[in-house]
Amino acid sequence: MANLKAIRVRLSSVKSTRQITSAMKMVAASRLRKAQDRIVQLRPYAEKLNEILIGLNHALSETETENIYAARKKGGRDRVLLILLTSNKGLCGGFNANVIRETRRLITEKYMDQMKRGDLFFMPIGKKGQDVLRRLKLNILEEHNEIYSNLTFDNTRKLSDKIINLYLTKEFDRIEIIYNQFKNAAVQRLTTEVFLPVSDQAPGKSEALPSDYIYEPDQVRIVEELIPNSLRIQFYKALLDSFAAEHGARMTAMHQATDNATELIRELTLQYNKARQAAITNQLLEVVSGAEALKG
Repeated sequence: MANLKAIRVRLSSVKSTRQITSAMKMVAASRLRKAQDRIVQLRPYAEKLNEILIGLNHALSETETENIYAARKKGGRDRVLLILLTSNKGLCGGFNANVIRETRRLITEKYMDQMKRGDLFFMPIGKKGQDVLRRLKLNILEEHNEIYSNLTFDNTRKLSDKIINLYLTKEFDRIEIIYNQFKNAAVQRLTTEVFLPVSDQAPGKSEALPSDYIYEPDQVRIVEELIPNSLRIQFYKALLDSFAAEHGARMTAMHQATDNATELIRELTLQYNKARQAAITNQLLEVVSGAEALKG
């Protein structure tokens, strides 16, 4: 009977867990639909604007027009800022672990010299990334965990302008964003994106994009207006990508947890029935044995 009671307690516990994971899956699915709609609507505009930005930067590099957002000549301290986009909550599979793993890879394989000199800094956006960076005792410049509570372009603009200003004031010579790019509910693509300096090469291509645009009023005004706005959009897109990927990862993780709980419930129910059947059989044998003893 003690074994039956232990199985009943565990069965009840697993059923409660399944209810929780099933509810979390539905909540994540609801939030995913909204986040997915936002990133899908923004992505074509952001990609086209980034294409124009790359072409403009390439055109400026062939003229004498000063572009303060382009790569600087070597000779500075080569200070680097890595921006990590993680979540504030867990239970989303390997979503956060992948970003942390990529960050550690960049430190060891790409920025070890800056790390040793103290010229490598981090800006975590998301509590999970912040906790890991604190535990590793790395140089945290700022923390911004509140941004996901109201993720709009107006609310992110202040932070993106601050990051841009860190480059313009020569506080940093390179700024990169590490995040999960949303593909679909089950797939997130880990991405490391150079935010600044602005590149004149298309991602994954060896040749610069065509720059035969007609600029109005002039290239100087374009540099002052278009490039900062494009950078704000790129930063906002990365946040929306990460936000949608988080909910997709959580929905998938909770779906798998619910399926695992269902399978465990089936096994425990079978185990309980077998144990109960064995207990009943033993009781019947005891009754029969007692009856036979009385006859004797």
